[in-house]
Amino acid sequence: MKKSAIRDIIIFSMLGAIMFISKMIMEFLPNIHAVAMFIAVFTLVYRWKALIPIYIYVFLVGLVNGFGTWWYPYIYIWAVLWVFIMLIPKRLSIKKRAVISAILCGLHGLLYGILYAPFQALAFGLNFEGMIAWIVAGFTFDIVHMCGNIAMSVLILPLYNVMIKLENKSRL
Repeated sequence: MKKSAIRDIIIFSMLGAIMFISKMIMEFLPNIHAVAMFIAVFTLVYRWKALIPIYIYVFLVGLVNGFGTWWYPYIYIWAVLWVFIMLIPKRLSIKKRAVISAILCGLHGLLYGILYAPFQALAFGLNFEGMIAWIVAGFTFDIVHMCGNIAMSVLILPLYNVMIKLENKSRL
């Protein structure tokens, strides 16, 4: 196995574990965590490879908390944020990409219940009205989620800068 492949396995495993541990540490704060911020930073730094720590995180969440019905939306819900961050033009300065990423993290938190709802409707046999009621009932939590994501997003640029420096040093 190539040295770079082993390095990537180690780094991406650690990044996925860091996402998971950060979420577990902040469990006492409902819907406030650093996961969206980490997804933004990892996507800005690693692009396509950012999917590796994202899905390590998703797997760890299921492994520790059980692969229940609540877990299945995790398979797509974090990838939605990754896709939108991937769409930010690389020609923009990193400061602009960080600001746009912060906005996208906030929107992802606000829309979390809406993204989650179609699976819930299918899994629990909800009709359209039942799905809308489920979204409305959780909207307050989505607002908290949005605020938490925006607050955590102040770390995007500093963490990006640190990770780029470390990447450049480790590639020498």
